[in-house]
Amino acid sequence: MLHRMISSKRKFIWLAVAGIAGAMLRPRHTLAQSISKMSKAQAEYQDNPKGIQMCSTCSLFEEPRGCKVVDGDISPNGWCKSYAMAD
Repeated sequence: MLHRMISSKRKFIWLAVAGIAGAMLRPRHTLAQSISKMSKAQAEYQDNPKGIQMCSTCSLFEEPRGCKVVDGDISPNGWCKSYAMAD
């Protein structure tokens, strides 16, 4: 009986440690990955620039025609309310 109880405790501890290690090794999602993209209407997207602000100079723009926060085909010359000038 004592041997079975010790074995169960060891097994429990081993499984707990393995679970923690597995959770630590699991890839983490960035904030941008966990948030769903906005529609063009929600972002107030337009196909033309707003002054000197345009998608191609935004830190959220993804070549060739994408965006990290706006869904769909994005023009490099477009603009939306999420514009954030790239460094």
